[in-house]
Amino acid sequence: MKLCILIVDDEDGIRRSLTRILKEEGHAIHAAQNGEEALNIVQKNLSILDVVICDLIMPGMDGIKTIEEINKIHYDSTKIILTGYGTLESSIKAIEAGIDGFITKPFENKEIKWKVKEYYLKRKMRQFITPDIFHKLLLEPAYLEPRLSLITILFSDIRGFTKLSSVMSPDKLAFLLNDSYFQPMSSIVKKHKGMIDKYIGDSVMALFGAPVNNGGHEENAVRCAIEMLEYIKASNAGFDIGIGISTGYVVTGILGSESKKEYTAIGIPVNVAARLQKIAMGGEVVISEETKNGIGEKIPFEKAGILEITRQSTPVNYYKWVRDGKV
Repeated sequence: MKLCILIVDDEDGIRRSLTRILKEEGHAIHAAQNGEEALNIVQKNLSILDVVICDLIMPGMDGIKTIEEINKIHYDSTKIILTGYGTLESSIKAIEAGIDGFITKPFENKEIKWKVKEYYLKRKMRQFITPDIFHKLLLEPAYLEPRLSLITILFSDIRGFTKLSSVMSPDKLAFLLNDSYFQPMSSIVKKHKGMIDKYIGDSVMALFGAPVNNGGHEENAVRCAIEMLEYIKASNAGFDIGIGISTGYVVTGILGSESKKEYTAIGIPVNVAARLQKIAMGGEVVISEETKNGIGEKIPFEKAGILEITRQSTPVNYYKWVRDGKV
């Protein structure tokens, strides 16, 4: 994992020391001696800047103000405060400014290398994945680089959401989605070794087997889907969900624009999962043939139809979960 890092410190010795240490990891380094110079560098490197390491106490624009100004033009980058004067008050102000972590002077070479990697990954990934996968990423961050990956993709969607949203006030609708859907569904995904890719309206997109291939991603995704359905049924949430699942090779990695980047997956299997989700009725799990091959006979599914994605692509056989002996 090679990052583009901006070092902001008024001490020339600190800038040179950090530059030398971080270049040993292969990172691209920019350095600024004050906040104004740092802002100019950020403007010129919006598309590639990953991490900002900024001294807390500097003449003129201090570290907190510098970070606040950088956030206005590049919020997505990881922000680390470098300080030898850490106090509770400054820590609170730093957190309020959107700081991801602290490095205290004097520092050791290994500490700097590890902290940069840790804080970067925390910002990008930790809220979406289990602690064991996060630990593996710390040891092998190259998993986040764009690559071809064999994974399983899950899409979940609320049935009748348009009607539901038309009869509920915005605050009640938001509470229902967060408390009865997004939060419990996310917990179930993480329980089954998956990660939340994104929320799209009332849909949840989750990945299994990425960013770290932990084996059995097809079965993990299907068992996750079944538990999601059972949770909604038992909770009397007032709505049903339909779930589509597909397995195949996709491009995974941190992708996006200058202002927003995220870890995601792109490719035909993602489109297949989204289309299968549209086929699924409330309380149904619909999976592709590749996913069915991955789970074998462990979970009962029956063939339910053929889906044509594009005229150029091979039609997809799909299967529906057999609940209580019925499709």
